[in-house]
Amino acid sequence: MSLPGHRVSTALRMAVEELDRGRCAYCRTAETISGSRLSIDHIEPRSLGGADEIANLCQCCRACNEFKATSTGGTDPLTGASAQLFHPRRDEWEEHFRWSQDGVRVIGLTPSGRATVIALRMNHATVVAARRRWATVGWHPPDSDVSAP
Repeated sequence: MSLPGHRVSTALRMAVEELDRGRCAYCRTAETISGSRLSIDHIEPRSLGGADEIANLCQCCRACNEFKATSTGGTDPLTGASAQLFHPRRDEWEEHFRWSQDGVRVIGLTPSGRATVIALRMNHATVVAARRRWATVGWHPPDSDVSAP
């Protein structure tokens, strides 16, 4: 989450937007279907020393950004152990997450994935209801190899 009044450069923002293809790096929600502009998230928060560089920035939907806040770790609900949150620039989404059979819930596959699902509340009722509607018109779940509609 950016500090109040802090903005990354336009060039850096554009590079991050191109890299993330217009969708949240955590929950994969596409800006084009959410109705809300995605923000730029500092994966490691600036308050913890995170830099304004592409390796530490990603696009993030408002919900994931608000719930993540300055967190970098969480608890794996399966084991109760501490785990680092998913890092969109170092980790592969498909190794840590998959979609539920109906395509509306994010399922964590690893300690990091499960901790991230819980910490970012990636399956809160409002977003699950929206995903269900998006799925009925074929907009969800997102295909990892193509841009969103």
